[in-house]
Amino acid sequence: MDPKITEVSQTFERFKAAVVRNDFDACTRLLSQLKVLLTSFTSLPPLFQETSNAIHELTIARDIYEHAVVLSVKMEDQDAFERDFFQLKPYYTDARGRLPASPQEYPILGLNLLRLLVQNRIAEFHTELELLSQSALDNPCIKHAVELEQSFMEGAYHRVLSARQTVPDATYAYFMDLLAKTVRDEIAGCSEKAYDRLSTSDARQILLFSSDKELLQYVEKEHPEWEMKNGFIIFQKVKDSVPCKEIPSLQLITQTLSYARELERIV
Repeated sequence: MDPKITEVSQTFERFKAAVVRNDFDACTRLLSQLKVLLTSFTSLPPLFQETSNAIHELTIARDIYEHAVVLSVKMEDQDAFERDFFQLKPYYTDARGRLPASPQEYPILGLNLLRLLVQNRIAEFHTELELLSQSALDNPCIKHAVELEQSFMEGAYHRVLSARQTVPDATYAYFMDLLAKTVRDEIAGCSEKAYDRLSTSDARQILLFSSDKELLQYVEKEHPEWEMKNGFIIFQKVKDSVPCKEIPSLQLITQTLSYARELERIV
């Protein structure tokens, strides 16, 4: 076997062992070494040169980047996820005809869709969907992300939160927890603007918590400015702390007239 492939394979085995141990320092160090070693393979993107070991090199490189994406989820590092995913993506697109399909492809593509949804990058979410084949769209991992986006856009927050119990892959849990927080923060922001106060039982139902303890923990951590008193959550402090901004009517009128004069000159 080619000595370079042997070195990559041995380092990759040490990397996978570190992942199992949750030794993230070792994982990060070994992953950096692997990425450097892969730069010596001219068969990899973007060159895709036809070498005697091209298929073997492409396969192990794809495997490495798939593990890197999963590691970034375990480390809860969204920036690393994005970097590693875009390094992996050419193996799913440009190298598709040269390699057998990876069993991790659809779970990882679904993870990326979920990440875009969590980050509220809806335009990019739909762009990624348009690049997928019909068979990919029919895959449970992709359908899960699509259904979540539809529920989120419809405001069907109960469906979003209940989807946490039916994730198609264990790696989805991290992003599902982030999405649940996004949903609750959205509801909380609307609630404090719509109501002066809410009973704890009503607040628990609105914020989709199963117990008063969960509600209390959420308020203490995320909204310490809310006042809990006599079985109610009082939002008045929030409203009092937000200054009422005057509308600069004279400035707006002046600007509008100026725009109108400019339009007349153009016409």
